[in-house]
Amino acid sequence: MAKTLEMPRQETSINDEARWTAVVRRDRSQDGKFYYSVASTGVYCRPSCPSRRAHRAKVRFHDTRAEAEAAGFRPCKRCQPDQPALEGRHAAMIVYACRLIEDADEDPKLEELAQRAGLSPYHFHRIFKAVTGVTPKAYAIARRQNRVRERLRKSKSVTEAIYDAGFNSAGRFYANSSRLLGMTPGAFRNGGRHAEIRFAAGECSLGSILVAASDSGVCAILLGDEPDALVRDLQDQFPQARLMGGDADFEQLVAKIVGFVEAPKIGLDLPLDVRGTAFQHRVWAALRDIPPGSTASYAEIAGRVGSPSAARAVASACAANMIAVAIPCHRIVRTDGAISGYRWGVERKRILLGREKHPDVDGNSISSSSCVRKRS
Repeated sequence: MAKTLEMPRQETSINDEARWTAVVRRDRSQDGKFYYSVASTGVYCRPSCPSRRAHRAKVRFHDTRAEAEAAGFRPCKRCQPDQPALEGRHAAMIVYACRLIEDADEDPKLEELAQRAGLSPYHFHRIFKAVTGVTPKAYAIARRQNRVRERLRKSKSVTEAIYDAGFNSAGRFYANSSRLLGMTPGAFRNGGRHAEIRFAAGECSLGSILVAASDSGVCAILLGDEPDALVRDLQDQFPQARLMGGDADFEQLVAKIVGFVEAPKIGLDLPLDVRGTAFQHRVWAALRDIPPGSTASYAEIAGRVGSPSAARAVASACAANMIAVAIPCHRIVRTDGAISGYRWGVERKRILLGREKHPDVDGNSISSSSCVRKRS
C-alpha cells in the first residue's frame, strides 16, 4: 500500500495556535505575514484562503513563500499566494484607471475602462466604487471640476478655460456649471463676485457655529470660539461673494444642523456644495461612508480611496474640509485609536465621537432652536 504523506511531528507553539486561529477566521490582515501548507494537497495558501478548511494535523506554517516552496509545496490556485494580494491588485488597477481618466481629453466610457482593466463593466464598476468610494463617472466629474477651477483662475477668458478643462462644447459646460462650481463660471473666475451665499452664525454646546449655503447646497459648516472669527473665515473663502444673512427658512436649516450636533442619532441628510480637488472628493466621500459611532484611521481611508501610501494626504484633505459634521472628518483617528488632528479642536472631536458612540449619555444637549443667531 502506498504510504500516506504525513507531517513531521512538531512542538505546537503559542504562535502556531494563533496562526491557526487566523486561518480558521480567514483573517485577511494576516496575509503576507505567514503562509500555511497542507500535506494532503501539496499546496500552500494565504491565511485568508477561501478553500475548504484543512485538518489541523495536516497543516504546517511558513514565514515566507520561499520557505513553503523549498519544502516542496506549490502555490494554491484559489488564493494565489505567489501573486500580490487581491486588494493590492485591485488598488493598482484602479489607480491606473484613475490616471486614464485624469489624462484623457474626454471622459473615457465605462466599457473602455473595463476593457483596459480586463474586467466586465459591472465588475469594474463595483471594484472602482469599493476602492475609491465613488463611481467612475463621479470621479471623472470631480476631476473635471478641479481642472476647470484651475483653468478659470489662469485662463484669459471663460471660453478658453472651458475648452482647456476638456469640455468639447461651451453649452455642455454651462449646463452643468452651477453643479460643478456652485456659481456661474464668470463669478467663480472673479473670486465669487456677485455670487450670493446665505449664512447664519450663532452658539451651540460646542461653541460658535456658522452655516453657509449657495444655491447648490451647504458649502460651509464652521465651528469655533467666536462667531466673528467664523464670519471672517467665510469671507476669506469667498472674498468677492455677496454674503447675506439667512432668512427664517434658512435658520430652520441651521437649527436642523445644530440639532444633529447635539443629538447625532437623529441623522443628517443635506444637499452639499462640496468644493475641492478630485482626491479630496474621494476622501470626503469615504468619510461619509463611515457609520455614526464608528471610526477609521487615516491609513484605512487612504486604502479605501486607492492610495494606500497617502495617509498624510488624507490628513490634509480632512484639514481642508469646510463642512464639519456633514462630512464627518471627526470620525478619523490615529492608527492606535488616539484622537488627534481636528480642524475645529480635539476637544470638540472628542465630544462628537462620544455623542455618536453613547447617544443616550450626554448631559450637554441644549435646544437647537435657541442657539441660532442671524448675521448680516
